[in-house]
Amino acid sequence: MNKQILIIGSGGREHALGWKLKQSPNVEKILYAPGNGGTENNLNLNPTDINGLIKVAKNENCFTVVGSELPLSEGIVDRFLEKDLPIFGPNKGASQ
Repeated sequence: MNKQILIIGSGGREHALGWKLKQSPNVEKILYAPGNGGTENNLNLNPTDINGLIKVAKNENCFTVVGSELPLSEGIVDRFLEKDLPIFGPNKGASQ
């Protein structure tokens, strides 16, 4: 089953996560929000625009990986789970 991945953040950590995930034969496409100059398929979305990120994850049927700390501390994982969207990262309480 090929999967699309949404990686949230713009630093080297997110670039490294995407580079490694892209090596999997199960990963079809990786989207970055917002990404950086070294990543492809960058979305013009702020990592704290949780509603916008939820829309993308839902519309693109993505598994989401959060690299950036700020959206974690703002509860992005809790919000995604409320919408039954798959996401990797600690919930708001654990991130603090």
